[in-house]
Amino acid sequence: MRHWTSGAAHCTTYNRGSLTMVTPSRITLARKRRGLTLAELSQRADVSLQSLSNYETGRTEPRRDTVRRLAQSLDFPETFFSGPELDELPAEGISWRARTKTPARTLEAARAAGTLAAQLYDWIDRHFRLPGPDIPSLGKPDPETAAEMVRTRWGLGNAPAPNMVHVLEAHGVRVFSLAPDYAEVDAFAVWRGTVPFVFLNTLKSVERGRFDAAHELGHLVMHGSDRQCSGPEAERQANDFASAFLMPAASVLGHMPAGAHVDQIIKGKSIWKVSAMALTYRMHDLDLLTDWQYRSTCAELSKRGYRTDEPQGMKKRETSQVLTKVFQGLRSTGVRPSAVADELGLTVDEMNKMLFGLTITSVEGGGERVGTSPRRALTLVTEGPSA
Repeated sequence: MRHWTSGAAHCTTYNRGSLTMVTPSRITLARKRRGLTLAELSQRADVSLQSLSNYETGRTEPRRDTVRRLAQSLDFPETFFSGPELDELPAEGISWRARTKTPARTLEAARAAGTLAAQLYDWIDRHFRLPGPDIPSLGKPDPETAAEMVRTRWGLGNAPAPNMVHVLEAHGVRVFSLAPDYAEVDAFAVWRGTVPFVFLNTLKSVERGRFDAAHELGHLVMHGSDRQCSGPEAERQANDFASAFLMPAASVLGHMPAGAHVDQIIKGKSIWKVSAMALTYRMHDLDLLTDWQYRSTCAELSKRGYRTDEPQGMKKRETSQVLTKVFQGLRSTGVRPSAVADELGLTVDEMNKMLFGLTITSVEGGGERVGTSPRRALTLVTEGPSA
C-alpha cells in the first residue's frame, strides 16, 4: 500500500506491516554532502544505479533494509531520511570564495553542508531570540564608500574592526564553520530569504579568516539576491570592501609611514589584525607604497613565508558567540547536544563541524525534551570599536 503527499516529494510506504517514510530530496542532499555521484553511492551501498535514481526522484521508495544501507554508507542516521523537505540554500545566490578550479561536486558538497547548518539555525531560531538582520543594501556604491557606510551605521568609526564573527552575529548574520572536508572553499555567503548566512573555513590563519568574513560581508552588502554575486568583478569588489572595512583609510594613514619597510609592515599588521599581504595591498591602494615598493615588498614577504601562512600571527581563532551562548543555555536546562542532533536527524560529529570547533559537552543525567524547552532570550554583547 502506498500513500503519497506533496506529489513525489514525500512518500509513505507500508511494507509487511512496518512504516517507512522517505523524503527523496534528503537522499540527494546526503549524497551531495558526502561528495558522491549516484554511481559511487550505488557501489558503496550495493544498490543498483537505476534504483537510486528512482529513490531520489520519488518514482519508487526504498525498503527498510535499503534505507539502512544508505544511512550506513552516507554516515547519516536513518531518521534523517524521513524528515520533512529542507529549505535548501539557493545555488544561484551563493558567492563562492574558492579556488578557480574547485570541482563542482565540492561546491555542491559545501552547499549541502550549508543547508544542514541552516536547518540547525531554524531549530535555534525556534528556541532562542536572535538579533534581527541589520545588513544594509547599498545599491551600487564603490567598495570604499560601502565599507565606510556600514562602519558608520554600526558605530565602528575608524578604529580597527573587533572580532569579525561577533560583529556579523550582532547584526543578524548567521555564521557557521565549514566542515574541514572542503579545504578548497575559503568561505561563502548567501541570502536565504531575508536571512543572511556566512560560512567560514577554519583551516586558514586567523587573519585570513577575518578577511574572509569581511569579504563575505561585502557580498551581502553590495551583491544582494537581486544582483550579480559571482565572477571576477564581484570578487574584486568584495576584496576591496574587506580591505577598507578592516583597515579604514584614516587609520592606516595615521599609523603607517609612506614607503614602510617589510619589518614595519609585519609589526603594523597587528594593529588591524590582518595579514601582512593584506596590509601591503591596502598601503599600495592608499598610495603609501609605489608600484615598485609594492612588488618588492610582496616578493620579500613571500620569501619569508607570508604568502601561504602568517608566521607569528594571531593564535586565538574568532568563533561564534551566538552558538556558544545557545549551547551553554541548553546545558543549563539539562538539554544534551546529542538531543538536538537527534531531532535534526544528524550525528553529533556532523553538527559539531558547523560549530567552529567548540567543545560541546553533553550533560549527564536526564535532560528535558528539546522540543519542549522554553524560548530563551539570547543577549549579545556587542563589541565596541576599541575591542
